[in-house]
Amino acid sequence: MHIAFFTETFLPKVDGIVTRLTKTIEHLVAAGDEVLVFCPEGAPTTYCGAQVMGIPAMPLPLYPELKMALPRPVVAEAIDRFQADLIHVVNPAVLGLGGIWLAKTKAIPLVASYHTHLPKYLEHYGLGMLEPLLWELLKAAHNQASLNLCTSTAMVQELSQRGIHHTDLWQRGVDVDAFRPELASSQRRQQLFGPHGDGDPLLLYVGRLSAEKQIETIYPILQALPRARLALVGDGPHRQHLEKIFAGTATHFVGYLSGEDLAGAYASADAFLFPSSTETLGLVLLEAMAAGCPVVAANRGGIPDIVTNGKNGWLYDPADADGFLTATRNLLGQKEHHQQMRLAARQEAERWGWGAATAQLRSYYNQVLESALVAPGPD
Repeated sequence: MHIAFFTETFLPKVDGIVTRLTKTIEHLVAAGDEVLVFCPEGAPTTYCGAQVMGIPAMPLPLYPELKMALPRPVVAEAIDRFQADLIHVVNPAVLGLGGIWLAKTKAIPLVASYHTHLPKYLEHYGLGMLEPLLWELLKAAHNQASLNLCTSTAMVQELSQRGIHHTDLWQRGVDVDAFRPELASSQRRQQLFGPHGDGDPLLLYVGRLSAEKQIETIYPILQALPRARLALVGDGPHRQHLEKIFAGTATHFVGYLSGEDLAGAYASADAFLFPSSTETLGLVLLEAMAAGCPVVAANRGGIPDIVTNGKNGWLYDPADADGFLTATRNLLGQKEHHQQMRLAARQEAERWGWGAATAQLRSYYNQVLESALVAPGPD
């Protein structure tokens, strides 16, 4: 197959969407597919055998890390040269709309995927009144596609309820060879959290430092557990605000980590805290679990697909003011139970390799292509 991706986010950005895309591209190319990626400028020109075309882009005012790329005539010319069998738009916003338009005008089968719960993000930026309008725009865009893929059962259900048609589940994936419990070490604990006693709980967050992640809700946990230490791995537009909130607490702003440094951070922590209630999947949760780190997370979105309460982590209701703290106390409770949860977290992650997720995606692509072949032409 010749597959053209249109994505609003790609390398060198670091987030769950980019991880899913890069792993998917690796496995598609390994399966013999030709891949072309259209993304905002700044990415490498090739990735694992795929062609990458960067399009001039402007930073989004509320979120400078995210760049909006406007479609240009060279995109249509590149699609013609590539002879795409199928177009896949990822989180269609601006560049993705160009992909939708090209798919329709050139009669190329179209798949779309939904990764970021943007309507729920709005309330964290004081724009909640725009949520109904954004849903209408998303509906108009996604309903051009023959198939709309979501990364959790909760999102499949919500998009269907919102009037988006032809939804299905694109299963989760994680690199269980890269993220593994054996990378835990006392040296990494010291690097992440500084000097501490052996009995001090070591808490970890990995992800964007942005308003919708609700990281400030971890602060009461540090107040209630004075021996606990927190490492925040990642960066983003909310960092300076968070540095003020956590000033005077045992919190270390680590910045970005990758490779074994990131995998070792997961493996060396006692608990992974993930307070966001806007997640469509939460890829970092699977990475933490693959490294044998049990999680505390909000019982929202795609998270209950991954976390079984009391078995491989703890879920809490974000509407309960004490829920996050109670769940964290439960996870850090009895030492023997905590070790069992580490093992259960790893066992859950082992069920979800990237190879299986990409094989499922290729099956979806083939279904869409077969449907296009038998569809009646215009009168």
